[in-house]
Amino acid sequence: MGEPSQIALPLSARGAARRIVVGDANAAVIDALQHPERWPFHVAVLTGSPRSGKSLLARWAGGLHGDSLEVIDDAQGVDETALFHRWNAVQQGGTREGGALLLVADAGADGWQIALPDLASRIGGSLHLEIGAPDDAMAGDLILAQAEARGLTLPEGAADYLVPRTTRSFAAIEALVATIDRISLERQTPATMSVWRAALEALHGPEQRRLF
Repeated sequence: MGEPSQIALPLSARGAARRIVVGDANAAVIDALQHPERWPFHVAVLTGSPRSGKSLLARWAGGLHGDSLEVIDDAQGVDETALFHRWNAVQQGGTREGGALLLVADAGADGWQIALPDLASRIGGSLHLEIGAPDDAMAGDLILAQAEARGLTLPEGAADYLVPRTTRSFAAIEALVATIDRISLERQTPATMSVWRAALEALHGPEQRRLF
């Protein structure tokens, strides 16, 4: 695995992402977030699976564009009438500097279910950006980035070993690295292959041991 392509973000607590890893799952989203002037109706809706970094990307985009971009996170939980008025206000230059609006939503398995017909039609006409599932290369980069964020040293070859043995999702990869870190600390030993195997067994069960 090579050095991951990443977007720097502020560091908070141990285990929090220091940066967004750029890969096939989010490269198109990142490109689109840099050009809100191209969005239909100047509104974009950003969705993605849990722990995929959609809120962090929204923060990054907000910092990139400043007051010309209004960001509403967890938009699925905001009053729909209020969102309807925000969408309309953008068309009239009604963001903080008459710019664009980014809605970040936890769409769930069935998509973002909007009850208000007028809002649903407007959201339907906006740009939809979705962070996909990571491929093998990005999964490896995510493992290394998560380990770095935790101050966890992984020997060379760790990502090559772990990627084929874990689920390709942001949440699963984060859980795997967290478990490796926990077991390494509990055993007071470096995170070598015996620790990787114990973490995989803890997450996937002993019946999967033959795959490790």
